[in-house]
Amino acid sequence: ARIEEGMTEENREKSLDELEQLLETAGGVCFARLSQTRPHPDVRTYLGSGKAEELSQLIKGNKITLIVVDDELSPSQIKNLEDAMETEVRVIDRTMLILDIFARNAVTSEGILQVEIAQLKYSMPRLLGKGTALSRLGGGIGTRGPGE
Repeated sequence: ARIEEGMTEENREKSLDELEQLLETAGGVCFARLSQTRPHPDVRTYLGSGKAEELSQLIKGNKITLIVVDDELSPSQIKNLEDAMETEVRVIDRTMLILDIFARNAVTSEGILQVEIAQLKYSMPRLLGKGTALSRLGGGIGTRGPGE
C-alpha cells in the first residue's frame, strides 16, 4: 500500500516494485498490491476506511498473514490497522522490512549487534499494547507488584 498525493503513477509503481523485491529478498511473496491517493494518510489507520475494508476482505478471502506498507507507520497506525483487519495479520512498514533483511544477512558479530540495536530502537515505541496482561500489576499507591 502506498499513499502520496502528487506522486506520478510511474513513481508509485517503481516504489511498489522495489518494495516487492525487498519482500522477496526477505522470503515473502506478494499476493496483491493496493494503492490510494489521498491528501494525507489517515491518522488512525494510514488507509482510508474504504481501502481498509477492501484490504480486510482481501485478507479474509486469501489467508494473508502479512501486510507491508510502503511508508513509515506510527505505532498506533500499525496497531489500529491490525485491529481493523478482523483476522490475525501482522502489519509492517518499509523500514521494518529493510531491518529484517539486514538481520537475515548480518554475519559478523558487530554487524549482528548493530542490526539488533537498530531493530530494538525502532521497535521500542511500537510495543504499544503488547503484554498488557502484566502491565501495572499491583501498581497503586502503597502497593507493590509481584516480587517487589
